Amino acid sequence: MAKNSRISNVDAISFRQLKLFESIGRLQSVRRASEDCNLSQPAVTQSLSKLEELVGARLVERRASGSYLNHDGEVFYRRVSRFLAQFEEALVAFGVEGGEGGARAVAGRLLRSQVRALIAIVEAGNIAPAAQVLGLSPATLQRAARDLESNMRKSLFYRTAAGTVPTVDAMELGRRFKLSLQEIEWGIRELGAEHGSEVTPITVGAMPLGGNVLLASVLEDYLLREPRAQVLVRNESAAEMLKRLRAGDVDFVVGLVPLEAADDLDCAALTRTPYSVVARKGHPLLRQDKVSAEDLVDCEWLVGAPGSSRRACFEQLFPGHEEIRKPVATTALPIIKQLLLASDRLTLMTSYELQHEGEGMAALPFGPISPVPSIGITTRAGWLPTRAHAEFIQIIHEKMAASRTTRSVELVAG
Repeated sequence: MAKNSRISNVDAISFRQLKLFESIGRLQSVRRASEDCNLSQPAVTQSLSKLEELVGARLVERRASGSYLNHDGEVFYRRVSRFLAQFEEALVAFGVEGGEGGARAVAGRLLRSQVRALIAIVEAGNIAPAAQVLGLSPATLQRAARDLESNMRKSLFYRTAAGTVPTVDAMELGRRFKLSLQEIEWGIRELGAEHGSEVTPITVGAMPLGGNVLLASVLEDYLLREPRAQVLVRNESAAEMLKRLRAGDVDFVVGLVPLEAADDLDCAALTRTPYSVVARKGHPLLRQDKVSAEDLVDCEWLVGAPGSSRRACFEQLFPGHEEIRKPVATTALPIIKQLLLASDRLTLMTSYELQHEGEGMAALPFGPISPVPSIGITTRAGWLPTRAHAEFIQIIHEKMAASRTTRSVELVAG
C-alpha cells in the first residue's frame, strides 16, 4: 500500500468510511457492521477497502469466525473512536435536538465538506476570506454553509456589514469539530510511525521566559534521538498561548502552569519555581542584609505583560502602589536582560529562569514571594499524545529532574 501519501489523503476520508470502520472494529464482523449501518455487506467491504487504501495500511483481518482488527487497525481504531465521540459531544454541547440520540443522527447526515466549511469560516471570521483559504468561490461556500444549517436545523451564521459571520455557538462548534478531526490526522501519522515512514510533527507552545529556557535543551536531546523530527515552537503571551491550545493550534504548552485550574485543561506541574526580585550584580540594594517593600517601591521596574502570571504577582506584591515606575511591560527575555544589566531597574524572575538565564544578575534579599508558580506542561483535558509527543514530554520530565538534582547539589555546596 502507498505510504508517502498517507497524510495527503486525510481530506479524502469520508465520515461514512470512519463510521463503518468503527462498527467493524466494535462488532468484529462485516455482516453485523452492515446491519448496524443499514448497508449491504458488499458496500461495507468496498468502503473498508477504500479506507485502507487511503490510510496506506491493512486494518482488518477476515477470518471464518469474523473480522478482527490487526495491530494497525487497533492503532487507527483508537483514534477513530475518539473522533466519533468528540464529534457527537460537540453536537450535544451545541444543543441539537434529541440529546445524544439526536447528535448521532445529525452526525450521520453531515459531510466532511460541510464541516470543513464551518471550520474555515470560524477561523477566517466570515465567508469571503474563508472561501479564499479553501480555494472556493464565496457562492460555493455559502451553499455549503446553508446545507450545514439545514442538517443541523439550527442557525449558525448571521449577516453583518462585514459579511456572513458565525454565531458564538457556531464558533465553539467549529473549534470542537477541528479538535475531533485532529484525531484522524494523528491516527494516520501514527500508522506512518508504525511502519517507520514518518515521525509525527509536534507543535509546542512556549510560555514566556520559562518555557523558552526549558525547550532549548529539550529540543537538542529530542533531535539527537529522532533526527527526522519536525518541531514547530510557537511563542505567545500566556493568555494567547492557552487560547491557541484550546483551538488546537498547539499540541501542548510548556512553561509556567496557570495558577487557577480550568476544567478543559490538564496541568502537570513538574517543579515549583518561586519568584525573586532580581537586579544586576552590583545593584545598591544587594549591599543590604534585608530589603523592604518600601525600598522596592522607590525603584523602577520591568514588569510582565498584562494577563501574565508575572504581572499578576507584581500587582499582588504591590497592591495600590500606582506610583511605582514601570515604563516597560514585556515577556521578551533579551529585552529584560539588556534593560536590567544596564541600569538599577528591578524585575521578577523565577528561580528556574535565574538559574539558567541569570548571568550577571542576582536575587535581592527579599521574600518569600507568593503565590509560588510551577513550571510544567499544560494540555487539553483528555488529550491522547502520539508516540512522538510522549517521547518529547518524557525528555521534559528528564530535564526537569536533572535540573532539580543540580539545584540541590548547588544548595548543599553553598
